[in-house]
Amino acid sequence: MDDIFGIPLPLLFAQLLLGLINGAFYALLSLGLAVIFGLLNIINFAHGAQFMMGAFVAWMLLDWIGIGYWGALILAPLLVGAVGVVIERLMINKLYKLDHLYGLLLTFGVALVIEGLFRNWFGSSGLPYRIPSALQGSTDLGFMFLPNYRGWVVVVSLVVCIATWLVIEKTKLGAYLRAATERAELVQAFGVNVPRMVTLTYGAGVALAAFAGVLAAPIYSVNPNMGANFIITVFAVVVIGGMGSIMGSVVTGFGLGIIEGLTRVFYPEGSATVIFVVMVLVLLTRPTGLFGRA
Repeated sequence: MDDIFGIPLPLLFAQLLLGLINGAFYALLSLGLAVIFGLLNIINFAHGAQFMMGAFVAWMLLDWIGIGYWGALILAPLLVGAVGVVIERLMINKLYKLDHLYGLLLTFGVALVIEGLFRNWFGSSGLPYRIPSALQGSTDLGFMFLPNYRGWVVVVSLVVCIATWLVIEKTKLGAYLRAATERAELVQAFGVNVPRMVTLTYGAGVALAAFAGVLAAPIYSVNPNMGANFIITVFAVVVIGGMGSIMGSVVTGFGLGIIEGLTRVFYPEGSATVIFVVMVLVLLTRPTGLFGRA
């Protein structure tokens, strides 16, 4: 069989791959958002800008210092996460006892400042970032050729998402983090430095966004608007999965990426809005999201 409903199989598989790649980025970015909201109750609208910073730091490490992709995959999330720690210490920690709207407005302003600075420094045109030599080329799967780098992105995103879920749900550190969101004074009584833990949690969420940015650099052009192109869709993914739900963000991110890819095949005109249609349907039937709790 060479086609399904008149759609050539190579085209179908190509769009499914594209959907999986987009889903990998949706999952990683929504994971960072879910960590920050679920544990800190802050809606981090600067997440897209921090994703963009990860890509730019990877580019700068290569162009200015000569540190390649593999080094940037470690250094860029650490550097951008450190910037997130500074932002949390100077601004965000003042808002934890206030309404969510204040955190949303503050991080939205931070995003605009970051994007404006990078636009002034580097302009709006995209900067190229080459695929590392070890991941160049493609693999023949029999029914299609899979670009090695895109396969790597899907696999490493899935591994990072599962590892993050295991840390938060199955370890003592995760138990402390979850307990601190409800009874911070009780956790502090056990000798845990809750403010430091909260700061590092925000930094870790930012580092996840930066890690996704490094992965995205060889696929999308590195430009100041790359985060803004993702963040609205990622917020929709978080809402559908359930605000603060780690597993919900991962499953929904990959799932909606595949749905988006299939929509491009069977109804291309709806591919840009299908995720938001799903969001409306989910909110009408389950306001807390697919995996969320009231």
